[in-house]
Amino acid sequence: MSFVKFENVYKRYKMGEITINAADGVSFEIEKGEFAVIVGASGAGKTTILNMLGGMDTCDEGKILVDGKDIATFNKKQLTTYRRYDIGFVFQFYNLVNNLTAKENVELATQICAHASQPEEVLKKVGLEDRMNNFPSQLSGGEQQRVSIARALAKNPKILLCDEPTGALDSETSVQIMELLKEISKDRLVIMVTHNPELAKRYSTRIIRLLDGNITDDTM
Repeated sequence: MSFVKFENVYKRYKMGEITINAADGVSFEIEKGEFAVIVGASGAGKTTILNMLGGMDTCDEGKILVDGKDIATFNKKQLTTYRRYDIGFVFQFYNLVNNLTAKENVELATQICAHASQPEEVLKKVGLEDRMNNFPSQLSGGEQQRVSIARALAKNPKILLCDEPTGALDSETSVQIMELLKEISKDRLVIMVTHNPELAKRYSTRIIRLLDGNITDDTM
């Protein structure tokens, strides 16, 4: 069985009398060790899918299977546990605490998990062993995103979910972050959403294209 499997998943939002199908019967499967990228224009449904997989949103119909468990049936307490231990999140904007050092920002994540990695270990893994004691204001955008990735990895999650992680970065730094995510995908499943098909094509092992809540292409 695939590690992640969406089976005929629907998510609808009502705006007045209008119903928007953010996910319109979405089905796909992703294996461990993949670097899967979900591509589509703004409003295509990319973030909706990521949020449902990450337990931050729920589907209206269908199954969302992760490691054999249907998280679509989880209650709020189960979803909280799932987010805490199984999922690492990386966002476009780094969401770092400005008055904490890089190491202290990563330590925040380790405090909520019983089997967390040492902050120094994950910061070294993302290439910041010499910047551990710097504050966010002393780091470049790329370095701040690396801290964000280290914070997510520190929990030892089963899946790393990345929502436009290069969206606020220049092209050169974006390449560095994509190379880092590709390396990370050797140890755990990485799923990323982006509107940049060129980055996806160059670095991912799998591209899922979305349009109006529908998958239009699924290419290995």
